[in-house]
Amino acid sequence: MGAVQITLGTISVVLGVVAWGMFAKTIAQFVRIIRLGQPDGTRNGPVLDRLATLVKEFAAHTRMNKFRHVGVWHWLVMWGFLLGSLALFEAYGEVFVPTWGWPILDHLAIYHLLMEILGVGTVVGILVLMAIRQANHPRKAGRVSRFQGSNMGWAYFIELVVLIEGIGIIGVRAGKAALGVHDMPLWAEFASAPLGALLPASENLVSVFAFIKLMSATVWLIVVARTMTMGVAWHRFSAFFNIYFKREDDGDVALGAVKPMMSGGKPLDFEEADPDEDVFGAGKVEDFSWKGWLDFTTCTECGRCQSQCPAWNTGKPLSPKLMITQLRDHAYAKAPYLLAGGQKDMAGDEVGITGDGAEEKLAGIDALALAEAERPLVGGPEEMGVIDPEVLWACTSCGACVEQCPVDIEHVDHIVDMRRYQVMIESNFPTELGGMFKNLENKGNPWGQNAKDRLAWTQDLDFEVPVFDGELEADDEYLFWVGCAGAFEDRAKKTTQAVAELLHIAGVKYKVLGPEENCTGDPARRAGNEFIFQMMAQQNVEVLNGVFEGREPGKRKIVATCAHCFNSLANEYSELGGDYEVVHHTQLLNKLVREKRLTPVAPVAEDVTYHDPCYLGRHNKVYTPPRDLVGAAGATFREMPRHADRAMCCGAGGARMWMEEQTGKRVNLDRTDEALGTAPSKIATGCPFCKVMLSDGVTTRKSEKAANEDVEVVDVAQLLLNAVKRGDGDDKKAETEESAPA
Repeated sequence: MGAVQITLGTISVVLGVVAWGMFAKTIAQFVRIIRLGQPDGTRNGPVLDRLATLVKEFAAHTRMNKFRHVGVWHWLVMWGFLLGSLALFEAYGEVFVPTWGWPILDHLAIYHLLMEILGVGTVVGILVLMAIRQANHPRKAGRVSRFQGSNMGWAYFIELVVLIEGIGIIGVRAGKAALGVHDMPLWAEFASAPLGALLPASENLVSVFAFIKLMSATVWLIVVARTMTMGVAWHRFSAFFNIYFKREDDGDVALGAVKPMMSGGKPLDFEEADPDEDVFGAGKVEDFSWKGWLDFTTCTECGRCQSQCPAWNTGKPLSPKLMITQLRDHAYAKAPYLLAGGQKDMAGDEVGITGDGAEEKLAGIDALALAEAERPLVGGPEEMGVIDPEVLWACTSCGACVEQCPVDIEHVDHIVDMRRYQVMIESNFPTELGGMFKNLENKGNPWGQNAKDRLAWTQDLDFEVPVFDGELEADDEYLFWVGCAGAFEDRAKKTTQAVAELLHIAGVKYKVLGPEENCTGDPARRAGNEFIFQMMAQQNVEVLNGVFEGREPGKRKIVATCAHCFNSLANEYSELGGDYEVVHHTQLLNKLVREKRLTPVAPVAEDVTYHDPCYLGRHNKVYTPPRDLVGAAGATFREMPRHADRAMCCGAGGARMWMEEQTGKRVNLDRTDEALGTAPSKIATGCPFCKVMLSDGVTTRKSEKAANEDVEVVDVAQLLLNAVKRGDGDDKKAETEESAPA
């Protein structure tokens, strides 16, 4: 051990102790800060299921691989970081004794092969990721870049450290190879052995390489320990916990049902709730659950959510990524005030730090934290709000952000929680929603139509639609949930009629509720009006449980044509005691076709593209049945570039159906343009909201002479009915001709 080894080794150990001490202290601070969030006991188990999800997502990179051109390279870098830690700690020995290696492991050829692969993989992986970042840099792509708004300086720092670490692994091994330290076959040192042949046999060189590797790690530790909001670094640790504690213990993403309204870790009971004591949504950052705080901490600013967001892609101010990072920066800036016991009531008065010594205690809190505590969570620029109202209300709740996030951040739940507070406590929401809320309360539907008109759609049919009259018959298999759009909106009525006629042709026994049916409450819940949702849902559950009284759970079947009704009935009503087997009409019709109960005979000679409704597709993973029906109808199918789990929203979700778009390009026009780009004669969908939005888009483009006059928006049920009815007609004609006298 020479002077070089003693000097470099001593520096490494001393700085290492400081860096690791700072790192450990910051970890403890993270735990204290994240626990500032509201309790949530729903995330704890089942342990084995959650562990299985964790292992699958990080080991197989299942979510990261949704961007396949990135996934494999990130996988190499991730394992280089995890297993490369062996090489990092080994360097503490190598800097003092260049020939040192781990006991036992250092004599195994397979271990050396692993280190070679990790070193080369880390270097190659990070170089490719650096190239990808530069190819998509905002200076070139502007708003199109998913990195727009990300902290590029932090990213460059992390990339440089990873590159140095990878080079350090190979460098130390090459220096050892030059010394002839290891007697290993070439396959176990396929990179370091050839490089070592080019290097001088020098123990000092090995120590220098080890020192460089240790110093890059030490600098990294010190920088990230002092920067708790550097998600691009901290996600390396917090992502494991964020994945484990994701909302759905079966490993699914946080879509479908919205997270129930919670207070103190329990579902909020409106009959007993006290606005002065209970949490109504999120009016302050501390109103988010601890999982919300963990979400904010874990965001790595990769921008996948942003790249998929319909609001961002049409020029709106909402970026899911920037919303999360704004909440993160605010949360950590405010944390010292909260940790000191600070708390404000709804009027903004201090109620946490009061009494004797309050002034001294407040004076001891960082001025920036006190200033941050004065900021409203939601507010315009003049109010210095953390989240601008335009950002909050631009969301269509399509779920594209949640679907694409590689670390399982639950953006939609957080947006809905903020909306809940704004609606129910602040009464601060877009004016258009006021009329919708009033219609729901007074008329039971967002259109404000009379309940007695819920069966008006049946008048043009040449058969009688069976209406529930107090009792389901034994052979009634389904309750047909028509929905508000299907009953009152002219374009949606055609879908309802088509489905009813197909069920009639197939001989399916069903009933409709008629005037007894109310809105499921979906638009109210997505708009944040949980009170109206609970009121309407409880009424519907009471009616439905009465309809299915005496039936065992497996025979309580509902078919719905509206994707939003389908989602609420299937995923949210169970919270209120409504357990039903709910299918979408495309699923049932596809089943009937496969069972030969519906037989398309006359092919629909049309070029058809299909638009995935968000609440059918992403929220409920129903992608295949609607496409099968397009094929069954005999149409030529043309897929849009953005489809299935990456499908573009029509713009109607999240109660946006009842709000005007004031900024940027209209979402429905963006999706319409994409559909028209496939040169279809028909655009098919499976949701009345989507049908309305796309129809409006096609009408606009026709008026601008940008679309063929023959292009039509239809439901897949209409396509199928066209094929089946024309087929039936041909069959009847043939039968008549055969039976006619010669």
